Order: sequence, then C-alpha cells, then structure tokens
Amino acid sequence: MNRRSFLTTTAATAVVAASGLPARAADPLKVGFIYVGPVGDMGWSYQHDQARLAAQQEYGDRIVTSYIENVPEGPDAERALTQLALQGNQLIFATSFGFMDATVNVAKKFPNVKFEHATGYKQAENLATYDARFYEGRAIQGTIAGRMTKTNKIGYIGSFPIPEVVQGINAVYIHAKKVNPDVEIKVVWAYTWFDPAKEADAAAALIAEGCDFVLQHTDSTAPQAKAQEAGNVFTFGQASDMIAFAPKPRVSSTIDHWDPYYIKRIGEALDGTWKPEATWGGIGTGMVGIGEISDAVPAEVKEEALALKDRIASGEYHPFTGPLKKQDGSEWLAEGATPEDGELAGMNFFVEGVSGELPK
Repeated sequence: MNRRSFLTTTAATAVVAASGLPARAADPLKVGFIYVGPVGDMGWSYQHDQARLAAQQEYGDRIVTSYIENVPEGPDAERALTQLALQGNQLIFATSFGFMDATVNVAKKFPNVKFEHATGYKQAENLATYDARFYEGRAIQGTIAGRMTKTNKIGYIGSFPIPEVVQGINAVYIHAKKVNPDVEIKVVWAYTWFDPAKEADAAAALIAEGCDFVLQHTDSTAPQAKAQEAGNVFTFGQASDMIAFAPKPRVSSTIDHWDPYYIKRIGEALDGTWKPEATWGGIGTGMVGIGEISDAVPAEVKEEALALKDRIASGEYHPFTGPLKKQDGSEWLAEGATPEDGELAGMNFFVEGVSGELPK
C-alpha cells in the first residue's frame, strides 16, 4: 500500500467512525460439499450433511455453506467440484473415496481454494485428507454377531473392494471368530454406495444362504428393511444410527461423527491456520461412535462389547493384533504385533478364514 492509498483508507475509516455507522463486516467464508448419495439416505451422506448443518450453526453468518448431492464418482465429480469453485467457495469437502482423482485435478486448477477429501490418500498444498477408523466399530459388531448368531453365518454387503471396506470385513470376521470358532462370513459385493434395490437384493441373497446377521458398507436402510421382513435376522446401522429399526433387526450401529472435524477445519480456514493435513480418527477421538446396543442383545454380550469399545478407545487394544495370517495362509502379523497405518490404508487381502476371492 502506498502513502496515498493509506491516507485515503485512514480517512474513510475516520468518516465511518465519526458517523457512528458500523464498519463493513468481512465477507462470509463460502464452504461447499459434494455427496455421492442423497442427503436423505439416512446413512453416509446424511451424516455428512448433519455435520455441515452443525458447522453452519456453530459459525452463523461467518460462513455460507452449500452442497451438491447424488454426484456420481468420476467425471461428474470433477464437474461438480469445478462448479463449487467457480461459485466462490473457498473451502470444499469431497465426501466419497471415488472423488479422489477428481479432487486432485480440480485442486490443481484452483490453487487458492482449499480442498478436503474424505477417505482418500492423495494430498497437495491445498488438499487435505480425512478418514475414520470404521474397522474399530466393526470389531465390536463382530463380537456381538459372533456371540448371538444361531446359524453361525454372518453376511456382509460390500460396496467396493477398497481398503476401507476390506478392513471392515476382516475386523468383523476376526472378532466374531474370537468368540465363536464355528462362525463363517459371506460377502456379497453390491458395487454401489447407494442403491436401495441392489442393497435389498444383496441382503436377500445373504439371508437365503442362512445368514442371521447382515452387515453393510452401503448407505441406505434397504438391508434393514429386508432383515425386518425376514423376522429372524439382525443388522447394524451403517454410518448413522438407523434407530428407526431398533430394537430389532438393528441391534447397534457405527455412527460417523463428522461434526467436530468440520467445525475444527472450517474454524482453521476462518482464522488462517488451515493446513493440508491427513486425519484418521477413531473411537478414541470421537470420530467413530457406537450406537446404543438394544435390548435384543443379551446383557452379558452387551457388557463384553462395551468393554471392547473402551479398550479400543483407550488404545489398550488394536483390532488387528497378531497372530494373524492372510487368506492364503501366509504370515501377516506375529503374536502381539499390530500393523502400521500405511499398511492398513492399503489393505488388499482377506485374513485367513474369510471365504471367497477378493475382487481386483
């Protein structure tokens, strides 16, 4: 600023002060979100949007938020992200794994915009990543399912064979097997995050195979409804509590708590301390919650599950603790050993005992 512009600015400020008029407030921070499903899916996208609303309430007129829902992964994601950037959003959250490359590409085109990608691993100077340790909640679900199953068959609806989903399948099986040596797990791949018809079909197929527990890594409540229809099948809420299906078939849930993260990161964008970090939170940090365990679960099983939750939260216990082998019988983790985060983030194998091939 040269001397003349400084004097002009100073004079203008003095006039405003003398007039008694309030000084012009800073423009609000514009924050955009893209969702892979509808905000009403009552699962993944719903939880992200609830967190957006919580951030909006926290900061009031200091921010303006907007979102685009039902964005397919791929070229459509790049178009949606570009649209949000052109609309003046200064911080943009891309909330699905398959948005990763699109987010990287758009972040390069808009270096002055801050981007955040959920569940991905690619970063840049203006691109951060964030994820939750969903496998911690799956360990608790596996314990409950292993104790309660009458058929010794647990079903799992997989969305896509990516590490996040593979971690969950393995964690369920390991912990079900710990409490029930006769248990087996059957996986059906839906190849979608949100498609109620496909999810219902996948649940029906697992139920037809004799599974009396059906878990899901998909976003709709269709599997809950199909289990309720069957009458003798139990489920767990995915991403959100899905409490409408309690006390049966839904006996508990994993809940994604994005609120604290979004409030923190938007606050950092507001005060100028935002950095392109990688965050991976779990039960201990509050990012993964365990929904109320319903009365359909025996008291002693509930007590065991909650004790496991506390051990995971405190860091006393890691859900992937050796000895563990890979599906092909090769050694993975020695007695008492636990994997590094990088190894977990790239998990591309089933553990020993899981039937069926992992799609490539």
